Amino acid sequence: MNTRHFSQLPKPYLAYPKIIQGLIAKKPKGEKVLPQVEYVVDSFKVDQKHLKSYNAVCGFKNNGYIPAIYLAVLSQSLQMHMMTSEAFPFPILGLVHIRNQIKQYRKVGVNEQLILSCKFGELQPHDKGVQFDFITTVKVGDEVVVEALTTYLSRQKTDGKAAPKAAETKTPNYEVNAEWDVSENTGRRYAMSSGDFNLIHIHAITAKAFGFKQAIAHGMWSKARALASLTLPDAYEADVWFKLPMYLPSKVQFLTEESGNDTEFLIRNSKSQKPHVSGSIKAL
Repeated sequence: MNTRHFSQLPKPYLAYPKIIQGLIAKKPKGEKVLPQVEYVVDSFKVDQKHLKSYNAVCGFKNNGYIPAIYLAVLSQSLQMHMMTSEAFPFPILGLVHIRNQIKQYRKVGVNEQLILSCKFGELQPHDKGVQFDFITTVKVGDEVVVEALTTYLSRQKTDGKAAPKAAETKTPNYEVNAEWDVSENTGRRYAMSSGDFNLIHIHAITAKAFGFKQAIAHGMWSKARALASLTLPDAYEADVWFKLPMYLPSKVQFLTEESGNDTEFLIRNSKSQKPHVSGSIKAL
């Protein structure tokens, strides 16, 4: 495992030229192997002005603490540079974000000095191609305060079988908690705070170039919006599966089922009832 150290978080936009080059350059054929590398930002504090901008678009309160999902979003900058600077075996445009898991072991104050690291997980078969993880760890000194797992699907022809899925449990007895009007500019607003300017999120015109009838909301915005609407324990795990695209603008319902300190939630289209995001919060 090679480790690359950074004195500050690299800017996401610096990776974009290489992403565009990837549209032209073909990936070598043969066995797909993920780089054995870890990127580490050795010491940083969050930019509180930037955090407030993120909180505003996602619905979090400015309460002196950092939402764990915000730290996972910051790690996406490392992920982009890992995919563009290393021998990454898949085209970046076309990757599908299918799942995100976050564990917060305690609240993290906005003034704390942090260490942020990210590395690849293992390749796994998927019935539509192959999937892989980014593993993010946030520390204060030697103490792990947040861990995150981001799962992507690379669509391709495959003869392999998908990894076994967990047994289905009973359908939660959801109740409608709120209805949200998600505005057309949500993708652009979120991109300004997340650094994710993927064209499918920015405008209907650019989204159509990638086969979408309208721009779609970022999955991580949807998850953040859900978490911001709940009363979270000091230590928790938030696991989310991204389902169908949320077109912008949209009217959606936020549904929950609570059981003790645990919560199941769903975001679905108000008219069609089709699901966009399903997830769970479990106290640790």
